[in-house]
Parts: sequence; structure tokens; C-alpha cells
Amino acid sequence: MACSVSDTPSLKDLPKVATDLKSQLEGFNTSCLRDVDTNEKIVLPSAEAKRNTTNKNHRKRFFTLSIFFFNSTTDVAKEKQHNALLQGVELFQPSSLRKTETIEKNILPNAIDVATEKTQKSLFDGIEKFDSSQLKHTETQEKNPLPDKDVVAAEKAHQNLLDGVEHFDKTQMKHTTTEEKNPLPPIEAIEAEKEKNKFLNGIENFDPTKLKHTETCEKNPLPTKDVIEQEKSA
Repeated sequence: MACSVSDTPSLKDLPKVATDLKSQLEGFNTSCLRDVDTNEKIVLPSAEAKRNTTNKNHRKRFFTLSIFFFNSTTDVAKEKQHNALLQGVELFQPSSLRKTETIEKNILPNAIDVATEKTQKSLFDGIEKFDSSQLKHTETQEKNPLPDKDVVAAEKAHQNLLDGVEHFDKTQMKHTTTEEKNPLPPIEAIEAEKEKNKFLNGIENFDPTKLKHTETCEKNPLPTKDVIEQEKSA
């Protein structure tokens, strides 16, 4: 089948060749080519290769038909859904809508929010409009209080004590003999201790059965006549 004139591409539609490649092609020297013999080989496929090719083509055709059927089913479902949506929009009845009233809400801040906002604003205004010329010049005084005489003397005494302990010379110590003394009490103390123990033992080991029964006589002597007269005269 011959090609028509309308199928021939125009010059502007032809692919463009890079400038460097075009210059290389135009300046190519054909004398650099070598003469070679062309061996034409036609390798015929074997029977097994034909069977494999046939099976492969069958599998490819089946896979293509499966994809086409799946895509066709999916496209049909999408088309139905799209048509239903368009039909619902076109046949929509505005009379089924209900009338509603729009309520505009403008929530005003409460008293606490207003007071907080005023306090914050006044604070910012005070910082921004602060007049530094109202500040008074002051002199900075660095104070480094030194310790008094008593503190210095106590510190020196403490330091001398520490130095004396650290640098004490043991060679200045004298050898001494320790005597252990265990003084015994005198005879008088021993006798007094014995009497005390005997008295306590007598009280603790006293036998009430050794006591004798006695009669208690109550006496209330009356004053004589002379004693009464003396009492009266006094």
C-alpha cells in the first residue's frame, strides 16, 4: 500500500539534529571505511521453539483480553456512577429544601478579659513611652568589707593552732612511765559499809513473828488548877 502525500511529514516536523553531530556527519571521510563481506544468515526456528512461541502468544492474548474485560467492567461502573450523579444534579428539586435562618454570632469578651487586655496594653504603653530623662544619676559603690581586729586575731589563732598540730616536733616530747593505781578503801570505810549492809539485811530479813502483842494506852492529861490559873493570868 502506497503512502499518500498527506502522510509525508513536512520539513518542520522532521527531527532536529544537533549542530556538532551534523558537522561530524558532513565532514565524515568515507575512505576510512573498510571493505567487508556480508554473510546473510537466516536461522529458522525449530518445532519446539514454534510451540513455545505459540503458547506464549496464547498466554499474552489471554492476559490482554482479561485486562480489557476488567477495564471495560470498571469503566462501565464508573460511567454509570457518573451518569447517576449528573442525573441527580439535573433533576434536583429545590422545593425539597427547607428554609433556614442564618444567625450571626459576635461573642464579646467578658469583664475579666477586658481588664486583662487593658492591663497588658497599659503595661506595653508604659514600656514604649517611658521617659528615660526622669531617671536620676546614681553612683555605684563597690563594697568589700574587711574583717575587724577580733576576726583577724581569731583567724590567726586558729591558723597557728593548725600549723602547730601539722608541724609538731615529736623529738621535743619527754619519755614518761605510766603508773596504774587502784587505791583500796580505808578500814573505816570498810566498817561503815559492813554496818550499812547489816542494817539493810536486818530490815529485809526481819521476822514479824518475833514481835510481842502489846496494848496501846491513850493518855490525854488534863491541866492542873495551877496551870489553869497561870493560863488565865497570862
